[in-house]
Amino acid sequence: MVKEELISDEQARTVLRKILSLYPNARGELNWDTKFHLLCAVLMSAQTTDKMVNSVTPKLFSDYPDSFSLSRAEIGDIEDHIKTIGLFRSKAKHLKETATIISEKYNGKIPADKKLLMQLPGVGEKTANVVLAEGFNIPAIAVDTHVSRISKAFKIVDQKAKPHDVELRLEQLLPKDQWIKTHHAMILFGRYTMPARSKDKNPYHYLPD
Repeated sequence: MVKEELISDEQARTVLRKILSLYPNARGELNWDTKFHLLCAVLMSAQTTDKMVNSVTPKLFSDYPDSFSLSRAEIGDIEDHIKTIGLFRSKAKHLKETATIISEKYNGKIPADKKLLMQLPGVGEKTANVVLAEGFNIPAIAVDTHVSRISKAFKIVDQKAKPHDVELRLEQLLPKDQWIKTHHAMILFGRYTMPARSKDKNPYHYLPD
């Protein structure tokens, strides 16, 4: 089998710069008010849209303002709050379990540590990176389906690259102070400029000159 030829580091950085130029003020589209609620929102965003998550969080956050109140909630009540989003039963379970750990182990404070975050129920590398970047402004690249698809479409990474491989490659290409902004720009580029259903298969047609 012929190994796929990737673009050079310089070419990859040019692609990323052009994507960032389209969305220079890129930021996350989830609504949140506290770091705990940010964690909850990102945890719920798996396999559903930010818009759907934003539709359930106002009442959820109002009824459960912190980890202590959410940890005491009945699973059925949490499910009722989020039943319109995908995988709501497992997400309700993870929300309650995570809230309990945050309350008991961290006294209601979200740890600013990737390894500790990834030990929480339902929290993977992407979720942990979003919380670090958004909540603490700690440089991190969260690889969701858009970031992964775009990185592969431009041959910045191999087609078989796992999310962690994509993360490492982008970190190697970009200075730390560009990690957060560029990853948000890639998400918006994939969501609005070059969505998965795009008919034009040449990704360069979606970039500015």
